[in-house]
Amino acid sequence: MIYRTDYHIHTLFSDGKADARDYIEYAIKTGLDEIGFSEHLNLFVPGQHWCMDPGRAGEYIGYLKKLRRSYRGKIEIRIGLEVDFFPGKEQEIFNFLAPLDLDYIIGSVHYMGETTVDSGPDFYKGKNIDELYSSYFDLLCQAVESGLFDILGHSDLVRIYNFSPMTCPEPLYRKLAHEMACHDVALELNTNGRNRPLADFYPDRRFLKIFREAGVPVCVNSDAHFPERTGQYFEEAYSLLAEAGYNEMCAFRGRERSIIPAEFK
Repeated sequence: MIYRTDYHIHTLFSDGKADARDYIEYAIKTGLDEIGFSEHLNLFVPGQHWCMDPGRAGEYIGYLKKLRRSYRGKIEIRIGLEVDFFPGKEQEIFNFLAPLDLDYIIGSVHYMGETTVDSGPDFYKGKNIDELYSSYFDLLCQAVESGLFDILGHSDLVRIYNFSPMTCPEPLYRKLAHEMACHDVALELNTNGRNRPLADFYPDRRFLKIFREAGVPVCVNSDAHFPERTGQYFEEAYSLLAEAGYNEMCAFRGRERSIIPAEFK
């Protein structure tokens, strides 16, 4: 038995392609127990088309609370945000998030300098990929250490265009897993990488066992931008978690995490 949650969903409030109701209806049809919305929030680079205007945060939360009441008894609806991490801006991020009535916060590293790592393959050309990976994982560790986030989103997004380091990145994953365990941050197994040039999940499946051995809790998220991608590839994700030694999943409510046993087949 698996308690099925999907906490990484984008709607028209950011760069999703449908209203939250469409995702909820699809989630009910496909047997999810909980669906959680987490619009992109970027507090320091204004005018990004893929991010929600921070001024709409209250409207967004209010709308989802209304839907939560409408669908009570059919599915649990959780309210979150996917927040871009910027080093040195931790206090400003905290000040914005603290008053918000959220169930969880996903922390993500998109930006390295003024550019996002998923902006296109040109970002990687001419760069030392080993150094790029090392710098990216340093940012991930800083995000984890900040104490701002409950979940680390697509933890190795830097893999998106299949640029790989010459040296084995396993030590980077081990350091990240250690920091996540120390700072009590959950890992998401993000299935949306299958829809990107990478054509695989985040994080690298070769290193999932490292997170399990470190005691890092996990949830499976779709990072869906279309309703039909809600819960996408979850059966394969559950199998990977079983192979890595996981036998439980985490769930969130009111910024509190619970651990639920999972009987992966």
